[in-house]
Amino acid sequence: MNENNKYVRFDWAAKRMLRDKANFGVLEGLVTVLLNEKIHIVEILESEGNQEDMYDKYNRVDIKATNSKGDIIIVEIQLTRELYYLERILYGVAKAITEHISLGDKYDKVKKVYSINILYFDLGHGADYLYHGRTTFRGVHTDDTLVVNTKERDAIRMKTPEDIFPEYFIIRVNEFNRVATTPLEEWLDYLKNGHIKDGTTAPGLEEARKRLQYLSMSKKDRLDYDRHIDAMMVQRDVLDTAKMEGREEGRAEGRAEGRAEGVVDMAKGMKSHGIAPETISIITGLSLDEVNGL
Repeated sequence: MNENNKYVRFDWAAKRMLRDKANFGVLEGLVTVLLNEKIHIVEILESEGNQEDMYDKYNRVDIKATNSKGDIIIVEIQLTRELYYLERILYGVAKAITEHISLGDKYDKVKKVYSINILYFDLGHGADYLYHGRTTFRGVHTDDTLVVNTKERDAIRMKTPEDIFPEYFIIRVNEFNRVATTPLEEWLDYLKNGHIKDGTTAPGLEEARKRLQYLSMSKKDRLDYDRHIDAMMVQRDVLDTAKMEGREEGRAEGRAEGRAEGVVDMAKGMKSHGIAPETISIITGLSLDEVNGL
């Protein structure tokens, strides 16, 4: 890629740049494409995932925002595999709901939540690169959809459960392998390949062209970004090598002791490269105490 057309990876931008109100248009574009309606971000909310430490460059990046309708939008970017990822999505949504209703409030204060999950690892089996989940209540015998009464602005109106319950989007970035012709495909091309085509009309990507250029960053930010990319490459290499060596040693030894030693060696190698103990524990099956004791 021409250095003049090099764009910052979305996971980095989410941590460092997209929380700036001047850059809200990028995030608005992604959500607009997914929801198929114009979205206006009002503010970025604080969340635990916004904290930065030595391990967060390897793992998730959270953005929590509200739109002009008061809905909550959670964007989470996951770079490495996690065994209980679906459970964590559910926990994140539940936490967002409870954080934004006070004790004593009526249930009409509950916020609609959109959970957008951008994954750079293989999450099970499926042929598509985008999955969308929402809650509907259907009659077991009649197959009709339940619609409920709700009071809003002193008027009774009808709502379906999907108007209230959370919606989930899972974007499997690595599964995208096609020429980008639609706005959604153009977004996937950027998320996977860092490519934004000239003259794009996809919501948010023109803003990304202007605001997420590598050369527009300060020298310090470019250095930090380069280190981030290097660390990710090392991590992927270490994980792949560790898995392969663990499998080979297990086959060669043919004994539980050999497999255990292979796992410990793999964990030591990962730890020496600064990979988070939590990630090592998930991949190796060792407890956190065992990892920290190596």
